[in-house]
Amino acid sequence: MIKGAKLLGLAAAAGAIMAGGTAQAETDVSFNVGIATDYIFRGIDQTGYYDEGQAFGGVDATSGSFYAGAWISNTGPNPAQFIEYDLYAGWKPVVGPVTFDLGLIYYGYTDSDLGDESELSTYELKGAASIATGGATWGAAVYWTPNFSGDFDGSDDNGGFYYEANAAYTFSNNATLSGAIGAAEVDDYTIDSYTTWNVGVSYPIIENLLIDARYIDTDDDAYAFGYAGDRLIGTLKVTF
Repeated sequence: MIKGAKLLGLAAAAGAIMAGGTAQAETDVSFNVGIATDYIFRGIDQTGYYDEGQAFGGVDATSGSFYAGAWISNTGPNPAQFIEYDLYAGWKPVVGPVTFDLGLIYYGYTDSDLGDESELSTYELKGAASIATGGATWGAAVYWTPNFSGDFDGSDDNGGFYYEANAAYTFSNNATLSGAIGAAEVDDYTIDSYTTWNVGVSYPIIENLLIDARYIDTDDDAYAFGYAGDRLIGTLKVTF
């Protein structure tokens, strides 16, 4: 996804991972589509100065503890803007009460009249862990990319980390209160690192139809050319 300037073969590798699962494990596939009032990722507005809405969709497959998927979204108000497509795969082993998540994420962008996707695309390695206690889930994650901005600014060695702590609690009526705090640290880049946080409530209106309202902010509203101010985002998502 477009992180700051832009943060953050795999399909074939994902297929191999899924095929390599246990013989007994069935592969489950699900699809999702949704809309949101804006596209915010790790505190940064992905539609830039357009401040427009978001339409997105994805497909996910799981087989035992392995998973893979693809996701697509607009990053502007019209097709002249970049279309983002993400490919990801990983492994979620469970050790005692802890679920680990070790994955790879590729962030790609279609050609557009604003540039070439090779200037923007990049990938991340992910390491995460979570534990469920009653109705609450507590988690932490670390993401690493060798190139925070792709080749967008002519640099190809500004690696960076993103650290996150998160928590969620599901009430008896199935509403979920959740929040996260994260920090980005980038090497040799033209803009500083930053901290972001969010808190929100999601609720299944009907089966497979989820609504989410979320407040998002950062500690530097001027970060990424002014795209990091506080936002209240509404999202409607259906899974099938």
